[in-house]
Parts: sequence; C-alpha cells; structure tokens
Amino acid sequence: MVKQNSYTVLRNDLRRLLTSMHVSDKSIEALFSMMEKTHRHINAIAFASQLERMGLSRNQIANVLRRIGIDDVTIASVFEMMDTEKISAEIGRIYNVSIKFG
Repeated sequence: MVKQNSYTVLRNDLRRLLTSMHVSDKSIEALFSMMEKTHRHINAIAFASQLERMGLSRNQIANVLRRIGIDDVTIASVFEMMDTEKISAEIGRIYNVSIKFG
C-alpha cells in the first residue's frame, strides 16, 4: 500500500470547518494568505503549527487533519515534529545568548 503524501481541501470547506471551531475571519484570511504565497501548498507541520497559533487545541487540530484525510499515525507524527521544533527553538534561544563584559 502506497502512503499518500498530498491532501486536498477546498477553500470553502476549510473556512467552514475553521469557522465552526470559532476561528476568527481575520485568522482564516491570514492562513489563506500564507498558503497563497506558497502556491496553495503547505507542509502539514507548518499547517498544524499555524492552527495552533490561531488558538486551536491539539484535539481540534487533529480533527481538522482527519477531515482532510490524514490518518492518525501521520497526525501523531505531525504533533511529534511540532514538539521537536519547539524544543529545538527553545534550545536555540538558550544557546544564542551573548554576554558582554565591560
């Protein structure tokens, strides 16, 4: 069995789904604008991270991803990668501190 690497969702369907989760029109438009800049394609990790920044819970994000057609194993991997990126970002902040002695 070949694993699917690309998923399609109609703009109106995604808008309806996000609106039902009480995402503001402004946030939805920002997401669509970001996707337009990348020729209507977005990495699943970046997409889920953007949904999280919009205030959706992990459970809600998983629901959105399932509605698009992504399976639970892949969704778990997306969340794992999101967590890894957050940890890497935090470590980067710690190590990028500079101290100036006068």
